[in-house]
Amino acid sequence: MNKELMEALNILEKEKEISKETLFEAIENSLLTACKNHFGKADNITVQIDRETCDFLVYATKEIVASPDEVEDDVMQICIDDAVNISKDAVIGDTINVEIKSKEFGRIATQNAKNVILQKIREEERSVVYNQFFEKEKDVVTGIVQRYTGRNISINLGKADAILNEAEQVKGEEFKPTERIKVYILEVKNTPKGPRIMVSRTHPELVKRLFEAEVTEIKDGTVEIMSIAREAGSRTKLAVKTNNPNVDAVGACVGMNGARVNAIVEELRGEKIDIVNWDENPGNFIQNALSPAKIVAVFADPDEKTAKVVVPDYQLSLAIGKEGQNARLAARLTGYKIDIKSETQAKDAEGFRYEDYMYDEDGDVYYEEEYEDGEYEAEYEETYEDGDAVDAEQTQYEEEEETLA
Repeated sequence: MNKELMEALNILEKEKEISKETLFEAIENSLLTACKNHFGKADNITVQIDRETCDFLVYATKEIVASPDEVEDDVMQICIDDAVNISKDAVIGDTINVEIKSKEFGRIATQNAKNVILQKIREEERSVVYNQFFEKEKDVVTGIVQRYTGRNISINLGKADAILNEAEQVKGEEFKPTERIKVYILEVKNTPKGPRIMVSRTHPELVKRLFEAEVTEIKDGTVEIMSIAREAGSRTKLAVKTNNPNVDAVGACVGMNGARVNAIVEELRGEKIDIVNWDENPGNFIQNALSPAKIVAVFADPDEKTAKVVVPDYQLSLAIGKEGQNARLAARLTGYKIDIKSETQAKDAEGFRYEDYMYDEDGDVYYEEEYEDGEYEAEYEETYEDGDAVDAEQTQYEEEEETLA
């Protein structure tokens, strides 16, 4: 039994997670390469390795000819006299397996065989690492900050390094070497130099995965994250619903004394997180999404995906948010184009009054019961979708908004 080879294979399998079978195949291929370099060909050469004892046998299958004069290629043929010395049953015209001693190989052939084994080990090691991280694609992992390469950051993930591009970094975040941070794996590519892993700190899914890891109810399916809108480094809005009427979805995400959400806020370096209840009724959902602002009425059009919202005069600035952030995130969260007006502005604006929806083209009353039951709430004046600016006339409310916040 070849104990040294067995121990070496066991160590490689344990440390680099390369299967023994792959290593056995690499050794077999290396011996064939050595034979080809030594003899010039290896078409008739076979390598056999015992998987249990690691003993190996290399032999060439040769044709038996009558005399040494008929041997045209000593790699492919053998005379009957030499064949009888190997096997007494040898017959002219048959074939016989002739053992090849690997110790006879020259230095160059041996070196080439070694290189074949090392190359296979490197390839398998890269393949194992790639497969491991490919399975973690679209997931969150913990890494250690190594160094800044230009404006990009190299993150050590254990068996591989990841790249945090400038575009995927949160503005204002600074990291020190050896600092541990959580990152979202965007993409894993297999390259000749090994896996190339791209990670992000700005992706909305980072917040979602952090909640899944922190909140048990989300992990077991009791609470479900329905949508998420994020402006990295500033604020995130999260809409959740529960599949169990006895569970408070928002409360489960917040945790006792805010422990759960605070842990995520800390990981995100102070980014504010608003957690609201998801609702099938678009009016209610939009009202929740605009939290913490109070809403007077919401008029939602599910077909056009638009909504008009009316808020108290003193709540207009709060509903819009600083630089339109609150309304902008609410629009992304709900998928609705939201127009916001104060009560004073709504009095003279078409589509922001209940009477605009009370009569059809023939003057008949409809929707009366719906509005009396409060199924629809009103909507907002300015349109906020993916970065619309605040109207100039609304800047007067910013100072008040800071006080209310």
